[in-house]
Amino acid sequence: MDVLQYLSPLITNLVKYFIFAGVPFLIFYKLYPNTFSKGKIQSRWAKKKDFIREILHSIQMIFISTVLVVAILKSPLKDYTLFYNTKSDYSIWWVPISVLLALIVHDSYFYWMHRTIHHPRLYKKVHFLHHKSINPSPWASYSFHFIEAVFESMFIVILLFFIPMSKISLLLFGLCAFSINVYGHLGYEIAPKWFRNSFLFEFINSSVYHNMHHSKFIGNYGLYFRFWDRLMKTEHPDYIKEYDKIQKIRFHLKEDYKPVAKTVYKK
Repeated sequence: MDVLQYLSPLITNLVKYFIFAGVPFLIFYKLYPNTFSKGKIQSRWAKKKDFIREILHSIQMIFISTVLVVAILKSPLKDYTLFYNTKSDYSIWWVPISVLLALIVHDSYFYWMHRTIHHPRLYKKVHFLHHKSINPSPWASYSFHFIEAVFESMFIVILLFFIPMSKISLLLFGLCAFSINVYGHLGYEIAPKWFRNSFLFEFINSSVYHNMHHSKFIGNYGLYFRFWDRLMKTEHPDYIKEYDKIQKIRFHLKEDYKPVAKTVYKK
C-alpha cells in the first residue's frame, strides 16, 4: 500500500496524458483527418518517428514532475506549503480563483523561462529537442529535454509554496493546463468563428499561435495568453494574418475581419 501511494500519482498522470493527447490524436490524425483538413495549420505531416520521440520524452517529463510533487507532498516539506485538505480552510469560490491565478502566474513563468532557453547558449542543449517537432502533434505537449523538463516542473514549487491550492484545485489546474497545451500542439485550428471578433481573441492564444512558434522557431513565447508577447513586442507579426487565413478556409468566409493594430516585433 505504501508503494501504491507513491505510484498512483505517476499512473494517474500517465493515463491523463494518453487520454488527453491520445484521443485528439486519434480523432484528427487517424480517424477523421479529411473531415478536419481545412483546419490543418501546416500542409506537411509529421512522421511516426516524431510521434514516438514525442511520447517517450513526454513520459520522461511526467516522471520528473510527478517525482517533484510526491517529494514535496509526501514529505515534511508539505508543512511549509500552502496546500490544504479541508474545505473549511478556504471558500469554495477560492477553487476557481486559485486555478485562474495559477494559470496567469504559470503563463508568466513559462514566458520568461521559454525566452531564456531560446538564448543561443541554451537553445541547442535544452530546447532544440522540443523544436524537433516542427509540425507538432498532441503527443508533443510534454516532449522536453531532461533539463527543460526540470525547468518546466519547477513551477510546481511556486504553485505549492505561494498559492493556496487544494487537491481539487491542483487537479483542475493540471487538466486545464494540459488541455490548453494539447490544443496549442494539435496542429489544427478548432476555434469557433465568433472567437476572432470577441474580446477573448485579444489576449488568449490559439492553436495557430503556438504552431507558428514551432514552424518559425521564434516569437509567440506565451503559453496561454498573448499578454507578455504583446507587451514585450515578441508576438510574430504574421500571426493575425495566418489565423485569418485558416479561419477563412474553415468557414468559407469572403469578408475580411476587422483590422487589428500591428505591434513591433523583436526576436
